[in-house]
Amino acid sequence: MLARAFTVAFEGVEARMVEVQCAVAPGMPHFGIVGLPDKAVSEARERVRAALAALSIALPSRRITVNLAPADLPKEGAHFDLPIALALLAALEIIPKDSVERTVALGELSLDGRLLPVIGALPAALAAAEEDRALLCPKASGAEAAWVGAVQVLAAASLDQVLRHYTGQSPLTPAEAGEVTDGPLPRDLAEVKGQERAKRALEIAAAGRHHMLMVGTPGSGKSMLAARLPGLLPPLSAPEALETSMIHSLAGLISEGGISRRRPFREPHHTASMAAIVGGGKGAKPGEISLAHNGVLFLDEFPEFARPVLETLRQPIETGEVVVARANAHVRYPCRFLLIAAANPCRCGYLSDPGRACTKAPLCGEDYLGRISGPLMDRFDLRVEVPPVAWQDLDLAATGESSATVAARVAAARALQAQRFATHPGLRVNADMEGRLLEETATPDAEGRAFLTRAAERFGLTARGYHRILRVARTIADLDASADVRLPHLAEAVSYRLVLGPQG
Repeated sequence: MLARAFTVAFEGVEARMVEVQCAVAPGMPHFGIVGLPDKAVSEARERVRAALAALSIALPSRRITVNLAPADLPKEGAHFDLPIALALLAALEIIPKDSVERTVALGELSLDGRLLPVIGALPAALAAAEEDRALLCPKASGAEAAWVGAVQVLAAASLDQVLRHYTGQSPLTPAEAGEVTDGPLPRDLAEVKGQERAKRALEIAAAGRHHMLMVGTPGSGKSMLAARLPGLLPPLSAPEALETSMIHSLAGLISEGGISRRRPFREPHHTASMAAIVGGGKGAKPGEISLAHNGVLFLDEFPEFARPVLETLRQPIETGEVVVARANAHVRYPCRFLLIAAANPCRCGYLSDPGRACTKAPLCGEDYLGRISGPLMDRFDLRVEVPPVAWQDLDLAATGESSATVAARVAAARALQAQRFATHPGLRVNADMEGRLLEETATPDAEGRAFLTRAAERFGLTARGYHRILRVARTIADLDASADVRLPHLAEAVSYRLVLGPQG
């Protein structure tokens, strides 16, 4: 007796179809799983055996072989429990084989037959839709998978419900998508007193997704400013929300099947490992840069991160994706994020504070910020000094603009960019521009070109730095609703490249 069921194996955000073949043949009693399973998949036979016993179904005294095809694809995770159980039940002719073959199943079995939630329900639903099959998953994962409207999602709480569905006793009703949430309310930019230049840079960064580095003494407001950036960004579009949710689904970060329109804001500690930041570890899971896809990655105490971790950021910043290489696989994750970094000017933090004396100046600052390499510093479009705010000013009433006011300007600038890139798939913001498109949309007039030439010669700008200035100037012009990039836009863009650190 031979039967088949279908499930998926995850390679990054891609869900690859896996055929679960089950053969029940004469021979010595044995239950084996082959096809490159990991430890969790190999242990599925014990969970399946116990779950069937809870339903008073005893395995026959025969040789049971489960093959996971293709055999050379690594199989990881407990979500193989349910498809293995379905293939076995079909091979025993307890449920109809053709019904099982029309579904893609995933779910972890408890010993009493309950179905436990698993990660990856959303990408699995997309894979099922492409194969024109229904998706069978645990009830706790149904709301998440149902966001893929092109597939019928059947969510069951236990193996008993699955059995009753396939035997026609009590068919499962299709699951409904979870709620769209806006997430917690962002903090208001009006709460930040002073720091007008840093606020302006934050607005430019939000409008064009330009990477930004803030340097200032401890307590000057760097983290406070970064925490208010999500309130300036427009909500995720439907395609962006789906992209982001697929990554969060693989990381198990989707709560109760709800999808958020709020852009991610990730702030890992500076002791985080390379696998935690870039991705990797067991199963090559997505790292913080991928979890921040379409959102913000805030790295506080930037020079304190391990040097190899910082240098690994250089390529993902440029390409918008990261490849986690392993001996048997290369896993690709998207990671188009807005990098906001914060650093003290030196180890003690008070090199730039005129009210305090740094005993090791200026070598203290050179050694500390020198941990940020020139090529990495060159990738920051905006470099801003955040000076300390006098305590007398903290008692003054807040007079700055609110996040809603600034967000309206950012949204208008983003709308201009969406119109500009309507015929250029893959481009969404000014930071993505390059080549001929950058020349066509950001080339300044004769006066601006002469100014930019002088700036490049005087400050030794690299080709990357030159182009990044053009992108920032284009964003500043969009915030001004200007069709052309003029001298004031270029001057402001250049000013953000010359504040600190290695020039470029």
